[in-house]
Amino acid sequence: MLFMALVLLLLLLLLAGVLNLLPKATNPFGTETKDRTGPVLLKSIQDMSRYEAASGSFQVVVDLDKDAKFLPDAVRGNRTLFVGKGEVGAFVDLGDVGEDQVKVSRDRTEATVKLPHARLEKPALDAERSYAVTKQRGLLDRLADVFSDNPNDEREVHKLAVRHIGQAAKKSDLTDRAEKNTRNMLRELLVSLGYEKVSVQFTDDRGKRGR
Repeated sequence: MLFMALVLLLLLLLLAGVLNLLPKATNPFGTETKDRTGPVLLKSIQDMSRYEAASGSFQVVVDLDKDAKFLPDAVRGNRTLFVGKGEVGAFVDLGDVGEDQVKVSRDRTEATVKLPHARLEKPALDAERSYAVTKQRGLLDRLADVFSDNPNDEREVHKLAVRHIGQAAKKSDLTDRAEKNTRNMLRELLVSLGYEKVSVQFTDDRGKRGR
């Protein structure tokens, strides 16, 4: 009888410890979090020669559904709803702008600057603001997760979110906004240096000019 009471008491303590019902100081089953991350390694340093002229925030709901042809969803298949939030920057590369792209009048009152068209950065997914809404998995998929090293792997929906955000950025006016902001910045700078008339033109590889 005493043995059964001790076993019951031990089980109750174990259950209370797992459920974090005991105070941390007296909980023998409590977990302690330690950050054992190694030192951060500096891999490279690059000089930046671009003007970050605009940035856009995007949100997409990824609906990834995987079905087995001859099995019901309850047995085999999974579906994930994922809210992806991220940003895309637009920049103008100033690194290759040489003397032939900058023309100044003899009296130094007029200046013409030719720049390459603005380009988009790669989308940056915000891990803290992105989250999975629902995850539905069939029985076989749940069993497979038990033996998986990373059962909550969300890399596929992350990649889809980044792809859709990138496509949306291309359809937006981010590059136009970046060129407008770059043009205004250079005009203000050159006017402050004494130039009365400033023209900033954007050209592509084929020599076509932008306004």
